[in-house]
Amino acid sequence: MATAERVKQPLLSLNNALVVLGAVLMVIDVYLIFMVAPTDSVLGNVQRVFYFHVPMAILSFLAFFVVFVASILYLAKRNQKWDRLAHAAGEVGVVFVTLALLTGIIWARPVWGVWWTWDPRLTTTLILWLIYVAYLMIRAYAPNRTQGANYAAVVGIVGFVDVPIVWLSVQWWRSIHPSAVVGPLAETGALEPVMQGILLFSLLTFLVLFLYLVVDRMALRGLEDQVRMLRFSIRRADQ
Repeated sequence: MATAERVKQPLLSLNNALVVLGAVLMVIDVYLIFMVAPTDSVLGNVQRVFYFHVPMAILSFLAFFVVFVASILYLAKRNQKWDRLAHAAGEVGVVFVTLALLTGIIWARPVWGVWWTWDPRLTTTLILWLIYVAYLMIRAYAPNRTQGANYAAVVGIVGFVDVPIVWLSVQWWRSIHPSAVVGPLAETGALEPVMQGILLFSLLTFLVLFLYLVVDRMALRGLEDQVRMLRFSIRRADQ
């Protein structure tokens, strides 16, 4: 219990700092998106969804990369901290990829004229969502915690294969989805400097939110482990 307390206190301190920083950044980000960012001459105000959609999509990829690495480390070392990290990142990743899909749908309706189309980028992203929803369901419905962690780790490792497929789908197949606007695959001058700066600020803002959520979920998993151990100790004492 003393060790758990030593671990919990830094996590709580980090979370408090992330809450304050995230709140400040979010207020500034919303102001930049709606008051400073220029209105797109073709898409109009619906283009502002882009400042939410792109960061959430990128950070969902980051979350699933964390699941991938933490799952390998858990299977190699059998240390519960890696399983807690993988579980937390998986939960946050599912939230972010869900929001990325929803914001994409909001953008698609006025631009493409439909809520959904089986475009390669959309289809592979939907598959990614299904993989990691299954990842969480395996954890929730496994016969016991160890089996759930083991099976989920395998899914988390194998399922990550879809992340680069999603990222490269616009280059590999004929797609109506816009090409990348940030990163190594982005075309030079894809965004105006002001738009690019606000997008990067949005990415930073949502990164802080991502870190807060992962740390918070890890702390919760640690408390759940303590409760599970306490119940086990009580049952043994009653026997």
